[in-house]
Amino acid sequence: MNEKIKDLLGVLGIVFLATLSVSAFLFVRFVGRTSSTATPSFKVSAEGKVVAIPDVAEFTFGVVTEGGLSLGELQEENTEKINGAIDFLKESGVKDKDIKTQNYYVSPRYTYCMYNFDEICPPEEITGYVITQDVEVKVRELAKAGELIAGIVEHGANSVSQLSFKVDDTAELEAEAREQAMQKARDKAEATAKAGNFRLGRLLSVSENFDSPIQPMYYDVKEGGMGGGGSSPSIEPGSQEVVINVTLEYQIK
Repeated sequence: MNEKIKDLLGVLGIVFLATLSVSAFLFVRFVGRTSSTATPSFKVSAEGKVVAIPDVAEFTFGVVTEGGLSLGELQEENTEKINGAIDFLKESGVKDKDIKTQNYYVSPRYTYCMYNFDEICPPEEITGYVITQDVEVKVRELAKAGELIAGIVEHGANSVSQLSFKVDDTAELEAEAREQAMQKARDKAEATAKAGNFRLGRLLSVSENFDSPIQPMYYDVKEGGMGGGGSSPSIEPGSQEVVINVTLEYQIK
């Protein structure tokens, strides 16, 4: 009986090994067939670029007011200065929608003890406050930008920074740059197919990367001509590039 069981187990082992070998062979054939029949493809990339003149200038101005412990008086002084600058902007033609308060905060000022070895320093004491308010402005008449910057300083602002230029609506420019990039990529794909002696198949994928750099210019009211009473700075917006890169993947026939 034991001998029969041993013989049966031996036969089953042989069958199992044979089945495993056949399965491995079929798997290798399937993988080989799959890799050999995968759709061949290639990619081409191209850039579309449109140069435009910015039609909007943006800058931020602020009022920093320092004073004693009477926070109410300090707030009145700060409000008077910031309102004076804002009123000037509105009188100069800047719309309400283009004037936005960016931040407003109050911070304490402390008096610190000068340490001496034979004395004990008292705790830090609040001796006053500093109020800071910043306002963001959008200027649609670029020729007025220099005049506005000089004017807000004369009307209470004591800091001006982050003057930059941009195209307010880039949708049409992006569409033009995209069309350029797509046409260049198609031309490149056709040239590649001709050079490689194959035919273009269907378009498999499209990817896009958009880039619209802004050229910032910086001013400080402490610099010459910005401290009040001086001539307004000359503002040159220059140009802005709207760039779109596309990558097309085509099937090879």
